[in-house]
Amino acid sequence: MFNTNFHFEYEARQIGESWLIHADCLDWLARIPENSLHAIVTDPPYGLKEYEHDQLAKRASGSGGVWRVPPSFDGHRRSPLPRFTALDAAERARMRAFFSEWSRLAVRALRPGGHVFMATNAFIANLLYEAVVDGGLEFRGQIMRLVRTLRGGDRPKNAEAEFPGVCSLPKGRYEPWGLFRKSLPARMTVGECLRQWQTGGLRRTIDDQPFEDLIPSERTSQLEREIAGHPSLKPQSFLRKICWAALPLGQGVIADPFMGSGSTIAACNALGLHGVGVERMRDYFEMAIDAVPRLGNLNRESLLF
Repeated sequence: MFNTNFHFEYEARQIGESWLIHADCLDWLARIPENSLHAIVTDPPYGLKEYEHDQLAKRASGSGGVWRVPPSFDGHRRSPLPRFTALDAAERARMRAFFSEWSRLAVRALRPGGHVFMATNAFIANLLYEAVVDGGLEFRGQIMRLVRTLRGGDRPKNAEAEFPGVCSLPKGRYEPWGLFRKSLPARMTVGECLRQWQTGGLRRTIDDQPFEDLIPSERTSQLEREIAGHPSLKPQSFLRKICWAALPLGQGVIADPFMGSGSTIAACNALGLHGVGVERMRDYFEMAIDAVPRLGNLNRESLLF
């Protein structure tokens, strides 16, 4: 399934049925063969700058930068969150241009009918979706991951006592994932696309139910966070559902161009699927080498999801 057409001269490591590649995803997507990916499942850096080295250093120190430390809750210290509302007009324009270009390259790399699942958040979802559609992918809806997040619900900053009955934003109870698809060729049906390209639809669940766009979930477990200390690590129970659905015939290659610590690739390996993860940051690439086999083995013997 994999050959040098996927990893070229980039530093790469094979783990199970999948490859991890240390590269910039725009460069990698531009170089792989056209129509070579069956699906993309990814959680991008929404603001583009929160994973720059200077911002991560500020996150580690707990002060300054795009990351904010939310107030403690019931004695629990909460993890820093990116300040997406702090993006100015120029940064939003830069983000839109980046994801429009990313989408154009994804269209080139995907097979006709290939789906893209992309994590986002309520603050920038509309801008992100417009950019991705502008790049050539079809918008096919949203997957809502039901999870009690730490976003929102706080009283007005520096006016908590004055306005105790007010919250600045609603308490977050979901995470949106944009669903996109590379267009089918003109007059081609989904059935014909499945026969020729193994793409075009979504796989039904293991108990033969339709894949649904509302998925109950939970916060990522402490065990998974101990294995992979990435700031936006998603739980294996959720990612395995998404990766299962992404390949309608259970065949093909799922790519994660923003691999991070490799949780999507771990989900592919747990399901016996082929994955390829691309990460430009050295620290996260090395983290993924260690984390992918360990995350992929969690609950593998008893429960895939």
